[in-house]
Amino acid sequence: MAMLKFKKQSFIIASHKKLLCFCLASTASAAANMAELTTPQLNSQNTQLRERLEIPSPCYLDPKYVISLLISSIKLSQIRQIHSQVVIHGMLQNLNVANKLLYIYSQHKAFGDAYKLFSEMGERDAITWSVIIGGFAKVGDYIHCFGIFRQLIQSGAPPDNYTLPFLIRVSRDRMNVLNGRIIHNIVFKHGLESNSFVCAALVDMYAKCKVIKDARQLFDKFPCRDPVTWTVMIGGYAECGNACESLVLFDSMREEGVVPDKITMVTVVSACAKLGAMHKARLVHDYVFENNFSLDVILGTAMIDMYAKCGCVDSARSIFNQMKEKNVVSWSAMIAAYGYHGHGRKALDTFSMMLSSRTLPNAITFVSLLYACSHAGLIEEGLRFFSLMLDEFSVRPNVKHYTCMVDLLGRAGRLDEAISLVESMTVEKDEGIWVALLGACRIHGHIDLAEKAANSLLKLQPHNAGHYVLLSNIYAKAGRWKNVAKVRDLMSQTRLKKVPGWTWIEVDYNIHKFSSGDETHPCSKEIYEKLKNLNEKLELAGYVPDTNFVLQDVAEEIKVGMLYSHSEKLAIAFGLIATPVGSPIRITKNLRVCGDCHTFSKFVSAITQRVIIVRDSSRFHHFKDGVCSCGDYW
Repeated sequence: MAMLKFKKQSFIIASHKKLLCFCLASTASAAANMAELTTPQLNSQNTQLRERLEIPSPCYLDPKYVISLLISSIKLSQIRQIHSQVVIHGMLQNLNVANKLLYIYSQHKAFGDAYKLFSEMGERDAITWSVIIGGFAKVGDYIHCFGIFRQLIQSGAPPDNYTLPFLIRVSRDRMNVLNGRIIHNIVFKHGLESNSFVCAALVDMYAKCKVIKDARQLFDKFPCRDPVTWTVMIGGYAECGNACESLVLFDSMREEGVVPDKITMVTVVSACAKLGAMHKARLVHDYVFENNFSLDVILGTAMIDMYAKCGCVDSARSIFNQMKEKNVVSWSAMIAAYGYHGHGRKALDTFSMMLSSRTLPNAITFVSLLYACSHAGLIEEGLRFFSLMLDEFSVRPNVKHYTCMVDLLGRAGRLDEAISLVESMTVEKDEGIWVALLGACRIHGHIDLAEKAANSLLKLQPHNAGHYVLLSNIYAKAGRWKNVAKVRDLMSQTRLKKVPGWTWIEVDYNIHKFSSGDETHPCSKEIYEKLKNLNEKLELAGYVPDTNFVLQDVAEEIKVGMLYSHSEKLAIAFGLIATPVGSPIRITKNLRVCGDCHTFSKFVSAITQRVIIVRDSSRFHHFKDGVCSCGDYW
């Protein structure tokens, strides 16, 4: 009996080897034509194939072995040959084999084969539905994705916590909150609202669709919030621009005893970067090191970005130096940090170090490098790097690289070269190109080119109020008030409103926000008194308000009054009152810093002996001893 059993096993192993050889053979034409045969013909051919190749009957084939063949197959042709043999030997009725075959087709993005197989499957389980729906979702075929999900619902089969997150993410990626709500109703109907995977996906979907209130309501109702759900909600606030609430939520997470993981910390670090709050950044930094989070390329790079955007490029470099492993993203982040702090030469030196470390630059590296050249006035260096991209590093310039070059040439007043570059571009132009050109026209007062750039820009983004404002400001600077009125009328007709300017400062872990002429702050009386005393000292030192930056057709004394209470000045005055003597004052503005406020900040840094760090919408300005790090080239 033992001998017979041994012979039978030997026979099966030998047969499996022959099956593998057959599956990989290019001469299996009978299998390829299988779909055209009738059932009797197919049965006859099966018998002939078994006899010729000594393949055992279906009862002797091991599904595990067939699955291992599928997993080890590299080419799609091999998978199709195995599929043919699975059908020939009647193994498609084995759900494990059919599901694995469906999964392998999906992995190879062969969705024609996958859908045909799915359609022919007599039996389906939760894995079947999850694989086919998830596969179509990953490749962006939303029509088939939702179509098959509709079949799932109509079949009466209950959706599960694997399938539903795919549908929710599709709604998120398409910013389709209506579809998301429909899926949410199905989730509720099937009692899956308390599932952590499904809940996290829904919270994420609502947050990405900018319906943050719905995301928070769902989050608050969830009884068992795990680190994933907390991380999604924290990230959702940061995504919607409410980075401050992200950090409040992080504190609540720790108070509830939930231990954050590395993904949570990366999310929190990114929120600190968006907020630009140095004190919060220091606290997060301490938490990372006290809890022994490893400074890998992901967390380390996020912390470089955090410190750089909080205004401390030296701390960013310290983190960079501590990282044991650096990749191209880490190097690019450090180059970018130097770039928007105006340290162009240091950015170039870091690029040289990167090449010495044998790390090859990518497209992002060159965006960071060209940006650094643009903001430091390194014209020839920028032109050289732009030509080296393709010639030496095989990096093809995209629209972001062209935008940097237009900005670089435009800032330098080389507008003819900038427009020639725009006209010679082989890649599709986007709004960034025209914004860069329009910005150059603002600096150099080129009205005709500004109008051309604005017209192209408004065709791409007709509902962006910022573009209208920029053109209006160019007209105002040139004293063309009739044109200013026309632009403002056009904005009024299209119901567009100018984004209000805000400046905020962090003091004692609290964020204090100011608008122009703001009198709502509890210390408003002290702030204006400080500002009055400050202006008297500044005038003695030679400061004269530059009314050219008041872009309204009003009397000169009114212009001076309007400059007096700009949000940057209110924040700086409060910083002088509320922060320790000698400590840096860090402020953040949501728009480009005003030229008069730039001059004001230089004078304040000189007479108060305080370092003032201003982060505006495009870069950092470090004011010290009456000088700005930008060299007045901004």
